[in-house]
Amino acid sequence: MSDLTPRQSNRPSRRRREQRAYTLTLATGAAALLTAVTLVLAVIGITSLGLMLLFLVITVVLGWTLKRTLSP
Repeated sequence: MSDLTPRQSNRPSRRRREQRAYTLTLATGAAALLTAVTLVLAVIGITSLGLMLLFLVITVVLGWTLKRTLSP
């Protein structure tokens, strides 16, 4: 108890969290749009459903990361 200096926090600053959330929001939106476009192209027969599933997984991971960034 002799050291009265505050502990260093491992948590990033509020500004850094805000920037990360903004970037993840843009990336999640773009990935969701790409997933939807690929789904339409797969239904038409231009691309495969495997590519759409890959984009869907990327979108889910980005959304999950965004949710973790925004939760306290």
